[in-house]
Amino acid sequence: MQNLPKNKKIILFDGVCNLCNSAVQFIIERDKKDVFRFVALQSDLGKEICNYIGIDNTKTDSIILYEPGIAYYYKSEAALKIASQLGGFYGFMAGINFLPKKINDIIYDYIAKNRYKWYGKKEHCMIPTPELKAKFLV
Repeated sequence: MQNLPKNKKIILFDGVCNLCNSAVQFIIERDKKDVFRFVALQSDLGKEICNYIGIDNTKTDSIILYEPGIAYYYKSEAALKIASQLGGFYGFMAGINFLPKKINDIIYDYIAKNRYKWYGKKEHCMIPTPELKAKFLV
């Protein structure tokens, strides 16, 4: 894929999910090393990235961490990889993950399945403030 920053990790997220948007804000506030960029799954670029890495974005309800030219991760593995990059307590918690990936994914899937019911949904994807605009790819 062309035009993606090679030195940034890209988080693809559900742009209408309140929980996902809160998670994006949480990550931005703690991304002291400026590691991440964000793309809504519903955007043209989100669809293009999913197509490129072979994920049907109409059938996923997962966060995806894409490292251009290296790898991609989704579900609990993506969440733990993201947490490990935030350092401090979050990196520590990701580092001591003791549950098998399958169990982590079951927990992740349960939350993902219920996220709209528990946290609600927006009509449209979040529009970043001018200060945050550089963190989002279009």
